[in-house]
Amino acid sequence: MVTKDISAPPAGRAAQRLYGAGQLLGGPAAALLTLVVLSSGLVPGYQMYTVGLAAVYGLIVLSISLLAGWTGIWSIGHPAMVAIGAYATAYGSSHGWGLAFTSVVAVVLCALLGGFLGFAGSRFSVLYVALLTLAFTLVILEIIGAWKSVTGGDQGVPVETFETALGDLVPSSDDVTYLAVGILGLAIAVSVFLRRTTIRMRMVAAKTHPLAGRSIGIAPELQSSLGFAISAGVAGLSGVLLALLSGFISPEGFSMVFAVNLIAATVLGGTGSVIGAVLGGAFLASAPTLASSLSIDQPYLIGGVLILTLLFLADGIVPTAGRLLRRFVPVTRALGRPAPSLSGPDLVDTAGSGANQRADAAEAAVLRTEALGVRFGGLQAVHDIALRVGAGEVLAIIGPNGAGKTTFVNALCGLIGGGELEGTMELGGRPLNGVRATRRRSLGLGRTFQHAELFAELTVLENVSVVNRWERRADRDSALGVLASVGLAEHVHRLPGELPFGLQKRVDLARAVAALADNPRLMVLDEPFGGLDADERRTLAEHIRRLSESGTSVVIIDHVLDDLFAVADRVVAFDFGELIADGTPDTVLQNHTVRDSYLGNIDTTLIAPGINRAATPLISVRGIEHHYAGVRALSGIDLDVHAGGILGIVGANGAGKSTLGRILHGDLHSTGGTRTVTGTDALRLSLVPEGRALFRTLSVRENLEVAAYAAGISGRRLRTRLEELQHGLPERVRTRMNIPAGSLSGGEQQLVAIARALMADPEVLILDEPALGLSPAMVDEVYSQVNALARRGITTILLDQSLARALESCSEIVVLRQGEVVARGNSGTPGFGQIAEAAYFGTETPAHIGEVFVPKP
Repeated sequence: MVTKDISAPPAGRAAQRLYGAGQLLGGPAAALLTLVVLSSGLVPGYQMYTVGLAAVYGLIVLSISLLAGWTGIWSIGHPAMVAIGAYATAYGSSHGWGLAFTSVVAVVLCALLGGFLGFAGSRFSVLYVALLTLAFTLVILEIIGAWKSVTGGDQGVPVETFETALGDLVPSSDDVTYLAVGILGLAIAVSVFLRRTTIRMRMVAAKTHPLAGRSIGIAPELQSSLGFAISAGVAGLSGVLLALLSGFISPEGFSMVFAVNLIAATVLGGTGSVIGAVLGGAFLASAPTLASSLSIDQPYLIGGVLILTLLFLADGIVPTAGRLLRRFVPVTRALGRPAPSLSGPDLVDTAGSGANQRADAAEAAVLRTEALGVRFGGLQAVHDIALRVGAGEVLAIIGPNGAGKTTFVNALCGLIGGGELEGTMELGGRPLNGVRATRRRSLGLGRTFQHAELFAELTVLENVSVVNRWERRADRDSALGVLASVGLAEHVHRLPGELPFGLQKRVDLARAVAALADNPRLMVLDEPFGGLDADERRTLAEHIRRLSESGTSVVIIDHVLDDLFAVADRVVAFDFGELIADGTPDTVLQNHTVRDSYLGNIDTTLIAPGINRAATPLISVRGIEHHYAGVRALSGIDLDVHAGGILGIVGANGAGKSTLGRILHGDLHSTGGTRTVTGTDALRLSLVPEGRALFRTLSVRENLEVAAYAAGISGRRLRTRLEELQHGLPERVRTRMNIPAGSLSGGEQQLVAIARALMADPEVLILDEPALGLSPAMVDEVYSQVNALARRGITTILLDQSLARALESCSEIVVLRQGEVVARGNSGTPGFGQIAEAAYFGTETPAHIGEVFVPKP
């Protein structure tokens, strides 16, 4: 690999180490300070028990909080784990076991049971996992009641003195409080340490996006099992401490009331917050005293606090306080972690023998499929595909939406869900049939997704680092290098949701490349060019060429033909799940079957209806500004939306189109400026967001019905609207109205999203990137429908990055760049095309022409 210095300067590295050490040692330091105060006699003897109980409860809440925050599992079974640890302590004390051995037994037993529960519950939803852990608690309580020789049944069992290397440890003594506080401090340090490791990252990844996780070798069920095992082990250790602190164990202390109290303490402090767990534990320990002082029962106190927290502090006290602090006190996300420079290593190694690897292995087939098919019940999505991809070859797959392209690559990656696989696949001569999706990465198979399925709770750097099971310094430097090579060096500590769509796709590519760093054989790219502007598409094409030159084979699905064919060595076309053409880019498009199925024959000569600018505008915005966490998205936007016609708002990714569209729609309130609706008293607006936002588990029909119910449409009117809108959907969708929307192709989902928006019979329709993921034929069909809707009187706002498409189809065009309006006009104005293009790319703006608005530089 070509290496360049992307590390932080010495001062930055020193600050980073100092900041990290401060976080890591914060828990032990606080525990040490608490121990000094306790041993000094400043705390009355009768409050020592409360302090020890707060430490034990803090440890239990910490185990629940991090389990919920990192894996998404809410456990009601932790009281049972605490009970197991407590009764193991009582048994060990009466049978001559040492404290260390007893603690190990309790922790290991609870960890094994927790690992089993995590693995068994990984296939269920959050609700069913909670029910599973509830059942586990009930079973353990029944065992406690029946196993009287060990537990004492309802009468309970005492805890006797333990012999330790430092002397006898007497239950209920001050020494137990010291021990509990010390262990809590160490647990906090371990939690802070794990938060920075890929152990936490991989758990969060499996929780956030299981499918994307499998593509980079993360098994969600194993992550759930590991997380639950660690959490249950800590709960078991808490049981040991609780038994030592109380000196007597009875089943009443582990009832369902205790489980509810633990959940309430977790929510109160803040799920996933280490400090919040300590706060929650302190609240539980002091709740009896507080309830007594307020002259109310403890359940009323805890229930009331939980209700107030959910209503006003949904994220918990600590996260909310942190957010307020960041709002009023300027801090950086990564103190002491300066972003690396834009220079970095190449995405892949193309120096030396890289270019020769492709030539030497040109005849070797990296991928072979024979009679490959995928069936979903009675639907044959892919049928009899025989394909060969050579080493370093770039293969493009085209075809209309629903042709089976994504299903084919999902079969290669082992991600067909409930589909039935037919035929055979080989990668590098090794059969893929029967190989788990999580194992295919190690065989050299990686992929990206159509919509950059990133892990939303992880930073950009963590999204790439998560591919490593154990992260070493070299792995982190490699991740930084890959991100720098795709132009993301300045964004490594930001969350994916803070980035525009084009940068998110770069993160997806960087993650896939990092996953194959040791054994790159085949990279599958699902619509990598979709949603990118011209510069981003050009940069991506360079990365693909470098991958190919290094000997890595590339399979690409996309509808952006110019860029796709510029990098492809060979093109295959799919239709109805079958391979209908195979050849070079210029020959495949000459195939009549391909042209009819893919390019279509719709008349695209559309004349956009005019806009009555003399009438009162439906929507007016003045001086609109908007910021996301201090980052400016829009500045000084003045815009009127008049009735009729098609208003096009165009700009590159990150220009502010989606933000402006949401403000016009009304679901996003700007941080500055005014929005006025001057059309009707109850203007009906519908928004089709970028990415569709369909309810993937609901059927197509149910998606449409949900939109109708939200608009107050039901009964005969609902049935009439459904019948009308079904005619606007392609036959492949009309005949599959009862299947989950998530099982449709990307283009079919886009059409369903538009139909869903039309269910409310809107007066204003806002479409954000409606051509994203559509084949050329479907793009023509969608824009023909949009034109027809505008002629029916529906005011349409198109948010699009394609200036050429907007010039052809829109009545008026507004060009955004970096959150500002830089040009305004229409294609009928002489010279506006050149002005708009210059404004779009930020090049020198031509002179003022006609009535075209050109903002001052």
